[in-house]
Amino acid sequence: MRYKQVDRKDVETIITEYLKPIFGFALKRCKNLQDAQDLSQEIAIRAFRALLVRDDIADMGKFIWTVAHHMLSNYYRDTAKSIIGVSIDAVAEQIADPESLFDEDGSADELCRLQKEIAYLSRLQRRIVIAYYFEKRRQAEIADMLHIPIGTVKWHLFEAKKELKKGMDTMRNTSELKFYPIKFHSIGINGSSGTKSPDDIFHSALPQNICYCVRRNAMTVNEIADALGVSPVYVESEAKFLEEYGLLKEQNGAYIANFVIDEPTAELLVMQNEMYRKAVTLYANDLYDALVSSDILESPNIVCKSTDRNFILWSLIPYIAAWSGEELMENNVSFEEAATLRPDGAHNIFHASVVSENTTLPEDYVYMKNWCGPMWRGVDTRILWRINSEWSNRDNDFQTYSEDAGRVLSLYARDMEHRLSKEDYTWLCEKGYMTTAVNDNGEYQTSWQAVILTNKGIREQLLAIGTHLKKVHQADFDTLKTDYVKAVLDSVPVHLRKIKEYELQFLFYSDGWFLLHCITALLKNGKLKTPTAEQRAYLTTMIINDAF
Repeated sequence: MRYKQVDRKDVETIITEYLKPIFGFALKRCKNLQDAQDLSQEIAIRAFRALLVRDDIADMGKFIWTVAHHMLSNYYRDTAKSIIGVSIDAVAEQIADPESLFDEDGSADELCRLQKEIAYLSRLQRRIVIAYYFEKRRQAEIADMLHIPIGTVKWHLFEAKKELKKGMDTMRNTSELKFYPIKFHSIGINGSSGTKSPDDIFHSALPQNICYCVRRNAMTVNEIADALGVSPVYVESEAKFLEEYGLLKEQNGAYIANFVIDEPTAELLVMQNEMYRKAVTLYANDLYDALVSSDILESPNIVCKSTDRNFILWSLIPYIAAWSGEELMENNVSFEEAATLRPDGAHNIFHASVVSENTTLPEDYVYMKNWCGPMWRGVDTRILWRINSEWSNRDNDFQTYSEDAGRVLSLYARDMEHRLSKEDYTWLCEKGYMTTAVNDNGEYQTSWQAVILTNKGIREQLLAIGTHLKKVHQADFDTLKTDYVKAVLDSVPVHLRKIKEYELQFLFYSDGWFLLHCITALLKNGKLKTPTAEQRAYLTTMIINDAF
């Protein structure tokens, strides 16, 4: 039956009859009640306006529902575009005609599930599905755009539809990470840095939690996404970046961590603390006594603007503790075996730790606060060596140190020839490597703030003192670390044990925890004094000449 053009009153009567079914249609397909009310109103207004000007409506019901489906498609499109900060191409979570993939009685929850399932398709299938359903492109056009045969487009559309229906029937698992994401307690590197710092790579919670998910077992992108409760699209790009930089390894379509993420228990932390406490009781006191009882601190080859012995010892003690006795170290694993060469030019070992907030430790536990180092960089025959700690007021930034160290050593060499400009001096003073003062004639004079070893001979004399003491206590050191090393290796996944074995070789050498405990013990027994506010800017900084 064909409807004739009707007047406004008749149109109002027709639309009124359809208002309730239209609202029911919208309510089942919208994300919330407000959207359903808005959509049903838009459908009614669009149909009302059309009926006022058309006289060719043969089937009023079919006409109303055609308008309804058209407005619903617009709703999906507008909803997709309103996702803040996320492009349609990136997330692929909306589709123009979802009714083709589930029955008419599909609920809003099912629609939401469908939107999420599109993100679980492969990258190519997502692009094809979005182009075909959402962008309304022809299959031939999609084939040209993606440079693939049209038959491949048809096959992927068929397979994508099967995967979507399969995903709709799947109960996806999620882990506690969805609700309680981890945050690395510490991030560091052993080796040379490139253009990207650890903070650049682990710039947010997402890359940290991706790596944490696969710290022991390999997982696919979709499995990681399920565990984190996020779209696989985000995991896919982030995991690829992490794999490119060597933090993840790809294994048959799955990813696994390529660096150690320590998760020490309270028992292991207490064991570590007790091991270091006993070691420094043996070593740090003996080293301090040996230095102050000798005349080596009076050597003209140890140069420092400050004549404060305490300030000089703040640099010498950790330096000697870190570098002395290297010939006594075990060398079962080489740096090349454990390190990764990264695309930004870095050659290093990443490491991170995750510590539970509920961990209870004893009152005498020594915490590592704002610690970075020991850090060192050599240029020609000189080394700039430094530690940042809670007692210095420098930023805990390895990347900044690495970028500055080469320039500092270059300027130091030029300063020996009196060839620095005012701008050079200004930069060195701002960085805390030099200071200025006014002499009796009213002239500005500059001086280096680091402890400077002027030649290789004095370096060897200092390290000989530390090496002798390590030989004396070597048997005790070996006994102290045996149980701890075993416990640590037992906690590390098998595929990462070689990396951890390399790191454990440095126990009681260039080991930040050992140096921290040495300083803490000497402060506690009063042998070292807390540095002054002025000294904090250039504390534990050394320039070592003829180092190689």
